[in-house]
Formats: sequence, structure tokens, C-alpha cells
Amino acid sequence: MTMMSETDARTLLDKVIKLSKADECSATLQGGVTGNIRFARNEVSTSGLVEDTTLVVNVAFGKKVGTATIGTFDDASLERVVRRAEELARLAPENPEFMPTIDKQTYKPSNTFDEGTAKLSPEFRAQVAADCIEPCRENQLVAAGFFVDNAGFVATANSRGNFGYQKAASADLTCTVRTDDEQGSGWVASNVADIGKFDAKKSIQTAMSKAKGSRDAKALEPGKYTVILEPAAAAGLIGFMMFGFDARQADEGRSFLSKKGGGNKIGEKVYDSRVNLYSDPWEPGMEVLPWDDEGLARERTQVIKDGVVEYMQYSRFWAKEKEKRAVGQPGNLIMAGGTASTDEMVKSTKRGILVTRTWYIRLVDPQTMLLTGLTRDGTFYIEDGEIKYPIKNFRFNESPVIMLNNIEELGAAQRLSPDESPFIMKIPPMKLRDFTFTSLSDAV
Repeated sequence: MTMMSETDARTLLDKVIKLSKADECSATLQGGVTGNIRFARNEVSTSGLVEDTTLVVNVAFGKKVGTATIGTFDDASLERVVRRAEELARLAPENPEFMPTIDKQTYKPSNTFDEGTAKLSPEFRAQVAADCIEPCRENQLVAAGFFVDNAGFVATANSRGNFGYQKAASADLTCTVRTDDEQGSGWVASNVADIGKFDAKKSIQTAMSKAKGSRDAKALEPGKYTVILEPAAAAGLIGFMMFGFDARQADEGRSFLSKKGGGNKIGEKVYDSRVNLYSDPWEPGMEVLPWDDEGLARERTQVIKDGVVEYMQYSRFWAKEKEKRAVGQPGNLIMAGGTASTDEMVKSTKRGILVTRTWYIRLVDPQTMLLTGLTRDGTFYIEDGEIKYPIKNFRFNESPVIMLNNIEELGAAQRLSPDESPFIMKIPPMKLRDFTFTSLSDAV
């Protein structure tokens, strides 16, 4: 049941839709297998395999909406979940911003499924852990990490005749490496859809090198510095910035993209001319589902072009209010970069700071997109094109809007799946001037 075929999924969803007596009905069926292994202190701590399939039914009587969920799919269970959703809808207050179910969509399939990734074994997961742990033991380092792989399907249907089905698979590793005296820390993450592109042995070398190199960190005075943000460090800030690309927030004056006198800044130059971001469900190596959480078809969308804001997200309700066309919310975010590696960017830097990772990012001011957060797992001082020594971590207060107006160089973009981000991202390392560090942090 966890990997249902398209035919079986359609049959089940059609049955659900026909059972409903509501004005309209939509249903989503999602299932899959998730395997994982966790390790800490150079020992495997847990491993597991979870198989699950869930059906979510949404119904509406007028503007009154009800939702119910179930994990069993015999006829009696399907009848029960539909009736429960209808019961809840009748009890619910009217939603003043109610939108009817979407019309029939055309979904262009995207290549989100890899057979090899879908068939990973417990032995493969154990080998990933071993490939991280063994070299750390040999070098008096301590590894802690998590490897997880997913393979599943999602199907959606509604009473207006819409239907979509797609399979997907992915694998993700995160690993922190500490020195045995806990004075140095390194980190690495790898996210792939195609397991053939995954190499734990190569990935762990990055974290080990950072850990060894960050021991005995020196304190540097807070202030404005030229920085090189590695892709993971930059992605944390850019991903957070995208929450401000909501048209309603901007139109109501609650966003950095709000326009004085009302409206938003679509069509205005907000960033450096080298900033180009787009979303494309069919981008090779970056494929995502061709529809969003509401079932709206996704499109290739230019978000920022040559520094000009080209796109903001309109919810279906807000699109109706503003007489705009609603399109599917992006599932990935791709930023164009250059060809330089991080090492090459370091060599061209007179004085600056290399940041491996940004962490615990929080919003300070939505109208300037001012963020605060910490550096982590390897922060280094650069002088005359060389990494001179590790430095203690900083707290920063910086706006990605300002940051992306202070670009000196963009490097070669890399795929990431950042924490607390709804996007799979492809982000370049970037050299920036006048990045604001406000205080020191004693954390390693």
C-alpha cells in the first residue's frame, strides 16, 4: 500500500469523491517508505524503517469547510472519513476568504523519482554511517549525524475532475564532526534525488577538515567585514527572505517589498544586477512536484531578474481580490552564480571572514527583512588570500536585501535542502562586503 500505482490511487480517490454529499470534495493520498540511521559519539544510536499511507479528505458546504484524515482504506473506513469531514464542515463557521476547489489542472511530469534511491537497503544506510564514523575515529574526531532516505507517491483529486499522481525519492545526510577536546567543529550536508551522486566518504572529509581547522579559535572584534558565505550559509538567509515575497503582506504594508503609498515592488530594482533567482520544477537535478499544496500547477517562474523583482506569490484569494492570476507556489529556488570555487574566492580576498554555516536565524524586522543569527561549525579569518586562523563564532544582524546589494563575487552554485525552508535550493557561495557582525558567541 505504501507505493500505490497511479491506477490504484485514482480508483481509490474516485471512490472517495463519489461518497461525498458535500457541495465539493477534494482528497490527497500520500504514502511511502522512510529509512534512517542516526549516529553520535562515533556509534550508531538508532535506525529504522517507517511505512505509512495517509488519506486527507476536504469537503465544503458553501463556505464551511471540514477536513478528516485516515490511514485505512477499506470501504467502511472510506465512508467513515468522508462522513467525519462532512460532520466537521457542518459545525464549522463560514470562512470569509473561502475559495472553491481548483479547476482541472494540466500537470507536466517532473523527474522526481530514482529507482536506485527508492531501493536503498539497511546495509547501505549502515555503510553510510561507517563511512562517516571510521575516518573520524582514525583521526581522533567525533562524528554525529543523520542519514534519511524517502521513496513514495502522492496523488490528488477533486470533484471538479482534477487528478495528479507522482512518485518521488530523495536521500539526505547531515553530519557534525567535533575534535575530541570539543574545541573544533565542522559540518557537512548532502541532499540528492539520484543516489548515484551521493558520496559519504567525500562529504565527511569536508566536515573533518573544518573540525581540525577550527580548533583554538581566536576572538575577532565584531563589526562590518567582507565575508565569503558558503552555499549553506547563504541559503539560510535567502530562504528566509523568500517568506517576504507574499503579495498580500506587501500590499498591506507588512513587507520589505511594500511600496510607499500602497502596492508592492514588482517591476522595481531591489537588488544588485547580478542577482537572478528563479524556480523551475523541471530543472535537471532540482526536480520537484509539478503542483503545490493547493494542487495548483507550478510553472517556471523568474523571481528576480537582473536585480528586478519579477514575481510575488499571490494566494488564490488574494489573486481574486487583486484580479491577478494565481500560479503554483514554487517548490525549488535556483540562484545563478559564477564558476569560482570557494577556495578560489578565498585566494582573491585581501581580508575577510569565511562562514561555513548560518544557524538559528530569526526575523527582527519584516519591513527591512533584518535577520539575526549565528555562525557555526567553522568560521575563519582570511588574509592575503589565505585562511590564517579559525575565529570564534559571531552573532550577525543583517538583511539579505542589503547583503544582495553588496555582492563582490558569486561562485558555482550547489544543491541544498536547508533547515526551516520549504524549498530545495541551488545557491552559490558569495563574497559580500560590509556584512554586519554584532557580538561574539562562545559556542563552538
